[in-house]
Amino acid sequence: MLGLYAIIPFYTSDPFARLSIMNAIKLQYFLVLFSCFASSIGHAQSLSNWEQLCDLMVDEEVAGAGIENERVIAAIRRTPRHEFVPRAQRARAYYDMALPIGSQQTISPPFIVAYMTEQIDPQPTDRVLEIGTGSGYQAAVLSPLVKDVYSIEIVPELGRTAAKTLKRLKYDNVHTKIGDGFQGWKEHAPFDKIIVTCSPEKVPDPLVEQLAEGGLMIVPVGERYQQNLYLFRKREGELQSEALRATLFVPMTGTAEDQRQLQPDPTRPEVANGSFETVVGEKELPEGWHYLRQATVIENSADAADGQRYIHFANEEPGRGCRALQGFAIDGREVSKLSVKFHIRGKSIRPGQDRNQWPYVAITFYDKRRRMLATEAIGPYRDSFEWIHVLRDIEVPVHSREAIIRIGLLGATGELDLDGIEVSAE
Repeated sequence: MLGLYAIIPFYTSDPFARLSIMNAIKLQYFLVLFSCFASSIGHAQSLSNWEQLCDLMVDEEVAGAGIENERVIAAIRRTPRHEFVPRAQRARAYYDMALPIGSQQTISPPFIVAYMTEQIDPQPTDRVLEIGTGSGYQAAVLSPLVKDVYSIEIVPELGRTAAKTLKRLKYDNVHTKIGDGFQGWKEHAPFDKIIVTCSPEKVPDPLVEQLAEGGLMIVPVGERYQQNLYLFRKREGELQSEALRATLFVPMTGTAEDQRQLQPDPTRPEVANGSFETVVGEKELPEGWHYLRQATVIENSADAADGQRYIHFANEEPGRGCRALQGFAIDGREVSKLSVKFHIRGKSIRPGQDRNQWPYVAITFYDKRRRMLATEAIGPYRDSFEWIHVLRDIEVPVHSREAIIRIGLLGATGELDLDGIEVSAE
């Protein structure tokens, strides 16, 4: 089960601001950009009540973020996520974030797990196929909701570890296998539901064949850094699709990933849909942007700074998550500087839970193992102001291979608009 990081340590190019921000950070659950791994680990490790941490996570970032299915919420609440992450990561187990689990893979954030589970409408009689066991967490969440879970992992080390964890925790109706998940599990087909937790360029044919008539399948489909979650229903042997929302899963492991027809060019980094002109799903969420919280796309050509639409953030509760993220490829050996451009507007912006929680436009850089290298932030933005155009050059660490751009109020209160976001090699 895969996904990119949802929380990172925060750094700013201003050393005095950096000290102020780092000193002000407290252990809090809300997904604010200014999370500091070091201080969070020390505090969280002193807490033995995992259930309390899980309840807080569910209340704020699962049920509080829009998941409505009570059975799914209950399953997330009673699944011990800390058991599915390495010991070094347990202090962060109940943040709504992806965490590294080895082999360049991560455990998906709880909201994404809950969202994908809710979309397939799990029933007690269902037999579910999961592609991409990863840590085993998604299978564990499914276990009390359905009759049987069949889960396949292509990375042997991960598959063996997940199988041991699931057996130790007595998830007896979860059946695991090491192999190519895109070939399915033919001897146990057909399946009522299929969850694909890694990102193919298109839906593999064997999975279509092994999905029962009338069955549901949820898949993050698209390019390596630009994917949409699609819900498919099988009707008369064919898949009918519904676009749900943009998402970002880490690249797959193996031949399928290597043979993608569309590969990102890390020497030409860019932000997709930076003017928010393209939307997906019934809620008209912006294509290419994920982990949205308290964000909407406004269609108003007379008010937009660039094109017909812009993204609008609004938050009334200090410290509450209010953001949008997007990943892109970058090679720090070839690109030493990034040119960042955007239009921004604010209304009644006030600090969050402390005076350092202000809106920034921030880019976090990761190395080839997806370890965080640094974050460069542009801002902060305060009070009320009309549209302004920002142009800034930022340094790129030489070991960078991936990056994530983060926008939003990030814990502050008020309203914030962004439009015309561009990133390019300098």
